[in-house]
Amino acid sequence: MFWTRLISGIVMIIIAVATMFLGGPYLAGILMLISLAGYRELTKAQKVNTAEKGFNGLEIIGLAGVAVYYAVMYVWQDTALLLMCIVLVFMAEMFLYVICFPRYQAQQVVTAIFSFLYAPVMLSFMYMTRMSESGIYLVWLILISSWGCDTCAYCVGKLIGRKKIFPVLSPHKSLEGCIGGVAGAALIGGLYAYFVVEAVIPDQKVLWIIVFISAVGALMSMVGDLAASAIKRNYEIKDYGKILPGHGGIMDRFDSMIVTAPMIYFLSVLLIHAVR
Repeated sequence: MFWTRLISGIVMIIIAVATMFLGGPYLAGILMLISLAGYRELTKAQKVNTAEKGFNGLEIIGLAGVAVYYAVMYVWQDTALLLMCIVLVFMAEMFLYVICFPRYQAQQVVTAIFSFLYAPVMLSFMYMTRMSESGIYLVWLILISSWGCDTCAYCVGKLIGRKKIFPVLSPHKSLEGCIGGVAGAALIGGLYAYFVVEAVIPDQKVLWIIVFISAVGALMSMVGDLAASAIKRNYEIKDYGKILPGHGGIMDRFDSMIVTAPMIYFLSVLLIHAVR
């Protein structure tokens, strides 16, 4: 199990680094596949489709919406068109709910829309960050804030973790580990800013801004991790899926990144671009 998890993790890191570096169609394509899988895992976990196999109408609309959303994002990169896609998915789900009544319950419709917003839309901000101005440097803050925080929190929690902060939701998480995760991500972000960003772009003094963004992103990554865990607790499941050997499903591995990506994007736009 250890070696399976290790090898799978290394492969994921290689794919993540390669696609984030290349950007464009490579990143958009990988994110679309991840989003499709994540959407399916969420709808399945939350019983949008009560059947054991196949897809119902709500899921088909959602999956089609994911594909259209990412196609629009890649081809036009227009915020108004992306907002239109979100609204159209919402309207299509409601239309199906009405014309098929009482086949679907309100909870199923709400969950189908929530799942579309949660994984696909939130994760798309990774692409938006990468393709923004200076995105080749900013996009790495998503990894630093999510996976960097997770690693630091785990190490600190194992070494000195005592006070359980979420004993029911996540018994292994400690206050010391959470603080260590945020501090560790901020430190990694600071080192990255000093040795990479400011070295490559000497006229941009953004060290403390990137430290702040990394810390806030790390805090949000823990919220994302705990939110995904809460859904699993509500529906009494261990993992979202088995698509990633040793790690579970897409939502098990990318839960923190899903929430971190939009936070990094908006903070980067507001703070880094504002100092120019």
